Amino acid sequence: MALNESFLQELKFKTDIEDIISGYVSLKKRGSTSLGLCPFHNEKTPSFTVYNDTQSFYCFGCGAGGDAVTFIKKIENLDYIDAVKLLAQRAGLQMPEDNSYDDSLSKKRRRILEINRETARFYYNYMMSEQGKIGLEYYLNRGLSMNTVKHFGLGYAPNEWDCLLKHLKSKGYKPSEMVDADVVKIGRNNRYYDNFRNRVMTPIIDVRGNVIAFGGRVLDDSKPKYINTSDTLLYKKTNELFGLNFAKNNCSESLILCEGYMDVIAMHQAGFTNAVAGCGTALTNEQVRLISRYTKEVILAYDADEAGRKALNKAIGLFKSTDIKVKIPALVGGKDPDEIIKTYGRDKFKGMLDGASNEIEFALFDLKNKNDLNTTQGKIDFLNGAIKILCGVSPIEQDLYLTRLSNELGVEKSSIKVQLDAYSRKYKSRQKRNMYKSIVQDNIKENQKASFDNNASIKQMKAEERIIALLLRYPDCRGLCSDFDADKFSSAFIKRVFSQIISRLNDALDVDLINFSGILTNDELGRLSGIIARTRESKDAKKEFSDCLAIVNEEYEKSNTISSSAMSDDDFRKLFNNG
Repeated sequence: MALNESFLQELKFKTDIEDIISGYVSLKKRGSTSLGLCPFHNEKTPSFTVYNDTQSFYCFGCGAGGDAVTFIKKIENLDYIDAVKLLAQRAGLQMPEDNSYDDSLSKKRRRILEINRETARFYYNYMMSEQGKIGLEYYLNRGLSMNTVKHFGLGYAPNEWDCLLKHLKSKGYKPSEMVDADVVKIGRNNRYYDNFRNRVMTPIIDVRGNVIAFGGRVLDDSKPKYINTSDTLLYKKTNELFGLNFAKNNCSESLILCEGYMDVIAMHQAGFTNAVAGCGTALTNEQVRLISRYTKEVILAYDADEAGRKALNKAIGLFKSTDIKVKIPALVGGKDPDEIIKTYGRDKFKGMLDGASNEIEFALFDLKNKNDLNTTQGKIDFLNGAIKILCGVSPIEQDLYLTRLSNELGVEKSSIKVQLDAYSRKYKSRQKRNMYKSIVQDNIKENQKASFDNNASIKQMKAEERIIALLLRYPDCRGLCSDFDADKFSSAFIKRVFSQIISRLNDALDVDLINFSGILTNDELGRLSGIIARTRESKDAKKEFSDCLAIVNEEYEKSNTISSSAMSDDDFRKLFNNG
């Protein structure tokens, strides 16, 4: 998708990548670059680097990289044109009106948005009719008020195969578009039918106020109990949080994370308007990163059953890689927040939230319940487990918890400290070894795979990448490769990027990353950003460029010599037949 050059130039000059990224990631200055925890994978040690001089970013941990457009595409789950539009709006620019770009994907997304909005309206109106009152009765019997039903846009899907299908057709939408939105499915004989039937419906709304998906629940105990929208162009369930469109305005101090939509709805009705939930999936790294953009503290109000305990432990592990404070309330008197609020009221539930402990206290409390502290063996097992829990906390926290454990168990604090220090040394040493081994193995595998895939030596691959890097940093090297044949490159990716660079330089155009955002995929931009990030300055760029070209030529000739000397299929057959 090509946008005109003058517009991209103006967007580039009015967009500062560090300013854009700092709205999502906490960055710290390190010389001419900025460093932070990568928002695209789970890490404890910052490897996400922002380069102001090239207006690019690159993560040395997961390989994500690109320019400001790429970042917005990935972080907001947008296509290229919509990401450019968002940045243009932020910069106060109007998108060009010459239709010089193909925005078919954007039109498809907008069409899905329209269908979702109309579908949500249909489900709500149907529930308010005589035919759909069974859905409204379900919600009212669950203790929801009419204001809450309207606030969340709740609805009911008719117990018919094509009711929504007919309605959307009457509004001018095509069945294929409804399938794109996943509100309609294709069955046998290519017949279309409604995805959701005889279910109470919860629209999932993003932080911009768009209906992006739906969750449907049966009215009885039939299976499947829940059906959720599958991933679409608009919606990826691992990236979204139900209720965040409301909670984002009320979660500066803390955000309450629970398991189900009804928990969120009940909590909002009770005045806890900072509650959210995942969208039909266990908590993901993407959702954790989304939470970190809105708050510094999260309260994990998960269900009290075994499944809730497993989900809680997973969530605690995910939040450990962030700066977010975690608190866990002891929920008693019901299986989930919805039931507790109904049974004991808002104030009782608020007291549980206010008395929430941090993850260390919760882990120690949980461990204590698993051991009989009235026995010597029980104390030993508890302390051995407590040492593993305290190993990763700060020295001040360790000291406070060791004092408490010493007083509670009647064991000398110094004795516990000696054992904790010994375990910490072993743990850190093992962690360092594993990290080093992982980095080395990943690097070896990556080089071997790339070399195998391209049928090229590592020497040749490095020369090819260096050619790209030098061309981007020292465009005057272009004159040295006027007679060079790009087909000599072993990598199709390098060949493509090289051709694009040369073409732009021949037309006296810039070769900044923003000019490649509409041409390369996210993975390709990540690879190109990695090449740029590893680029070192050259004392003699033209000589080094010529040397790299010579290596590519030499390796190409060598591979052709080997190929020509290899026995052909015909020669092999002749030899075999003669034998």
